[in-house]
Amino acid sequence: MLSDSDFLRLLPKAELHCHFVATVRVETLLELADEFAVPLRTSDMDELLRYRGLPDFLDVFHAAQQVMRTPEAIARVAYEGVEDAVREGNLRYREYFVNPDNFAELGIAYPELIDALVDGLGRAERDFGVGYGLSCAINRSLGPDAAVRMVQTMLAHPHSAVLGIGQDYLTPEFTEDPLRFRDAYALAEAHGLRRSAHVGETMPESPSNVRDAIEVLHVDRIDHGYRAADDPEVVALAASTGVAFTCTPHSTQMLSGWDFDENHRIAQLIRGGVTVTLATDDATLFHTDIGREYTVALTQMGFDIPDAVRIARAGFEAAWCDEAHKQRLLADFDGAVLALTAARA
Repeated sequence: MLSDSDFLRLLPKAELHCHFVATVRVETLLELADEFAVPLRTSDMDELLRYRGLPDFLDVFHAAQQVMRTPEAIARVAYEGVEDAVREGNLRYREYFVNPDNFAELGIAYPELIDALVDGLGRAERDFGVGYGLSCAINRSLGPDAAVRMVQTMLAHPHSAVLGIGQDYLTPEFTEDPLRFRDAYALAEAHGLRRSAHVGETMPESPSNVRDAIEVLHVDRIDHGYRAADDPEVVALAASTGVAFTCTPHSTQMLSGWDFDENHRIAQLIRGGVTVTLATDDATLFHTDIGREYTVALTQMGFDIPDAVRIARAGFEAAWCDEAHKQRLLADFDGAVLALTAARA
């Protein structure tokens, strides 16, 4: 008989909140850092991956970004990340955040970046059957003008793999301030690009950031959004609109110290009727994988197998791929759930 843990690990999963840079294997990170003479603050990976809040984590994230200095390195990291996620949690579809401005600092132009990602992810799709999409993320530390230029670059170089935009990092004042980037979002919306935003992630931020992202930026998805749980009106808004929240449990433990229990804000959002999906955010940098978000975090928050199936299916339903692809993914998901349920009986 299949155990509950194995059921959850083998459950097909779509991951909609994944930063490409942090899919790098630890061994590959160290190898590339040595190859390109990129200094890390320590070679002790346990110490390197110990953070004192979100700004500290972002410093390590940026350092990891620096090792991806060639198209070959980018393609390698992309392929290996899919291979790992299939093995660890039966990943079947994933959408990646990538910061074009960060790669431009390394001399990698936008078309070259997208081609390298598609090279690695395309090979992984052929080998493992895992579909993918890309979302270009605004680095909030660079300001609103850079955000508009990023969208303009996307529009000047359209690619079928690029589905939308998001916003991550923090402003120079270490805030989210999503409305600072409204011009970039309006431009993206006018040209049919999908939209999400990292908002309401940690305690210094306001639940109102979630409301602003929904009502002003017209996002299709919220990334994180946990502080919404502290405002019943924002929870009601999220539930009524059906905007999906791409939640990443282990990041909340690493950055905010929140315990996995029935009072966790993700659990509150789920019980409040919000559409919630689970993801890793930054798998390597948060010591997690897509399987552990279900086998560890979800179970400790008090949810059972039917809940997990519903949440996993929501990931496919909220994906930005075309409708035909989505329906194939959902059919495959439903068939796999029937087989796993029979094996568990």
